[in-house]
Amino acid sequence: MTILIFLITAVIVIAAAIQLNKYGDVINQKSSLSGALIGTLLIGGATSLPELTTSLTAVYIDNPDIAVGNMLGSNVFNIMILMVFDFIYRKKKVFNTVDNRTHLPVANTGFFMSAILAVFIFWDSSPSFFQIGIEMYLLLIIYIVVMKRLDSEDEEVEQTSNLTLKQGTIGFIIAALVVFGAGSVLTIAGDAIAQQTGMNSSFVGSFLIAASTSLPELVTVLAAFRLAKYSIAIGSILGSNLFNIQLLVITDIFYQKGPILNIASMSNITTALLGIGMTAIIIYTLQRPSVKRLVIYALPSTVTIILYFVASYMMF
Repeated sequence: MTILIFLITAVIVIAAAIQLNKYGDVINQKSSLSGALIGTLLIGGATSLPELTTSLTAVYIDNPDIAVGNMLGSNVFNIMILMVFDFIYRKKKVFNTVDNRTHLPVANTGFFMSAILAVFIFWDSSPSFFQIGIEMYLLLIIYIVVMKRLDSEDEEVEQTSNLTLKQGTIGFIIAALVVFGAGSVLTIAGDAIAQQTGMNSSFVGSFLIAASTSLPELVTVLAAFRLAKYSIAIGSILGSNLFNIQLLVITDIFYQKGPILNIASMSNITTALLGIGMTAIIIYTLQRPSVKRLVIYALPSTVTIILYFVASYMMF
């Protein structure tokens, strides 16, 4: 019964998160606060709200492993989504067609942030201020600096929606409330599954819940690939991963028993290291010279997919 509740709730989260993305785009188009950075934060926040609600609920039920594993696992799953589509569309040689000047700084930042998380998960007695890990302050500063550099120019937002700002705002709020409720149930059900089956809470958070909350990103990337907007697909995944790490900062603020990475189990290091490795493959793929043979081109995506499932098996 618990598994059925988990699956039904996961479907609700996916549907509501898709609506969040839709209405978030309306607000981005119609609001005077649009611009590159505001739009990115709004849409990024919309698609990442399931991760936030599930992790905050995990904090409420005092399961830090699900809270941390959900964020780390969502980032890993996001990269896996991108590389699966890169493999499927390998004849298009997607990474050979995009301008890496925008994507590389974001990918490098994601790699550096993931490395910081891995270090502080391993160092389980790191210092804190106001019960918040010192690493969280560092991650927030890095994010702000990078976002300001990327937002050097405002871009004109294409007006494609017939909805008004009021309609978009109301729709966004309703969808957000649905995600908040469903995301909370998803986490509680995941915690129950871990207790009933004896599965590791880190595995449940990193792979079961993370996969469920990341499915809206899958829909977004699928749409971008079908429209041949490969740069949007890559940018949405890399940007979403940076945003997810900031949600971990918010989670640590609400977890008042001490730095959450100090308390989370060491098993989360597997997911953190997997994130570092998969991000490194993305960076390599963005920088490598164009290749003609499909077998050679598809190697990075193939290795990424294999790494994901090997790590899933190890944690299970």
